Amino acid sequence: MGSMVVRLVAAVGLAALCFLGCAISSCDGQPDYRAALANSLLYFEGQRSGKLPPDQRVQWRGDSALADGQDHGVDLTGGYYDSGDNVKFGLPMAFTVTMLAWGAVEYARPLALAGELRHALAAVRWGADYLARAHAADETLYVQVGEGDSDHSCWQRPEDMDTLRTAYSVDASRPGSDVAAETAAALAAAAVAFRRLDRAYSAMLLRHAEQLFRFAENHRGLYHNSVPDARKFYPSSGDEDELIWAAVWLFIATGGAEYKAFILGDGNAGGVQSALSWDNKFLGAQALVAKLILDGKLPDSGNPAAMKQSLEQFLCDVAQHGGSAVAKLSPGGMLWTQPWNNLQFVTSAAFVAAVHADHLAAARASLQCAGGGAATLPPAQLLAFARSQADYILGANPGGMSYMVGYGARYPARVHHRGASVPSIKYSPGKITCKGGFEYFSRSSPNPNVLVGAIVGGPDGNDRYNDSRGNFQQTEPSTVTVAPIVGVLARLLHN
Repeated sequence: MGSMVVRLVAAVGLAALCFLGCAISSCDGQPDYRAALANSLLYFEGQRSGKLPPDQRVQWRGDSALADGQDHGVDLTGGYYDSGDNVKFGLPMAFTVTMLAWGAVEYARPLALAGELRHALAAVRWGADYLARAHAADETLYVQVGEGDSDHSCWQRPEDMDTLRTAYSVDASRPGSDVAAETAAALAAAAVAFRRLDRAYSAMLLRHAEQLFRFAENHRGLYHNSVPDARKFYPSSGDEDELIWAAVWLFIATGGAEYKAFILGDGNAGGVQSALSWDNKFLGAQALVAKLILDGKLPDSGNPAAMKQSLEQFLCDVAQHGGSAVAKLSPGGMLWTQPWNNLQFVTSAAFVAAVHADHLAAARASLQCAGGGAATLPPAQLLAFARSQADYILGANPGGMSYMVGYGARYPARVHHRGASVPSIKYSPGKITCKGGFEYFSRSSPNPNVLVGAIVGGPDGNDRYNDSRGNFQQTEPSTVTVAPIVGVLARLLHN
């Protein structure tokens, strides 16, 4: 226990330990959602790129990538590194910001009661500021900084990296309607999150969002065709999901008739999805449309009704309700989708279940699940599903391991993450070279820096987990995994 305390002090600094509450061990055998929530927001500070602010709490990190964008004469500093590497990929970063903002919109009150709303909004703002700067002109959006292959050939902390920091953009001649629309969604969602607290900032974000939506509508094309380097790492399966997702967020932000018309149109409603992810946002759009129907702002007919019905079938499936569930659970109860970073789908499904449970409860409604005889799925049961998935991540699983780093008595120690696995520049200021860093990658000892709040890829479909840095499918964390659980944990604090 003593060594764990030392590592946590090194990770976040003495002044920040008060935020961790019972992160070292669950206080009474039950999950400490408040501590886990605090941890999840600390994680985003560990992922920051650029000039770190004076109130930075994760003290083992330093300034990095301060020249990003100079090759094109634009300021592309800031934003987030997406996972365990040092590239800034625009598509997952924008999805991360959208989900963080959605959580702040839905659960501002419990976040505030937990003393975490300012940290949640700071996490949103750090990403939104970068995305607004990346929108350098009406029809120009920078969507990546750094080269994936160059970066992956090195094992360097971000403060030392000397790999290529090439900036890539989409524009009218090289379109990227998927990433432009996702960025529009992120900035619109952030505008909603800030509109009561900072009207000028909210208005600025909304201007960018509306311009980006028009750009996406007018110049269709998948971004990885314009930026081939992105294809190897974050290829896009289509743009219709991002367009409807952005239209919904812009309708929420503005009430604009053009966005309502887009939602009402005969476009792609998405059908029944298997997940919400950085690549597929149909499920998120369906959940928001369902709320707008329950609120009387959209009709329960046509395209909106089809979206609501698809959402409900997804929720019936994951909750294993109604006799027709097709979603798979591991023996220990974890929603299972795929071997690589499965927990990203767990956190997003839990978030959708939690928010729709609240939307149904506010409308005093339930949903009906088809198959094997109609069965009512009440809001409380949906919330119970979300809770079961959060609890699994926090240690209620066959392995008895918390998959959130820094939470609980036992958590992953060899996270696949360059900055966490290499000694901090604060304590070892000598440069660690591109290839020299692999000495630390190959060590069997725990990471010297605890990436508090990170959620790793997670166990396999049989609840087995191998805590090895080389096992990147299971041990690499990602911003897209942690962003949804911020809202889930805030909701679970509010009973």
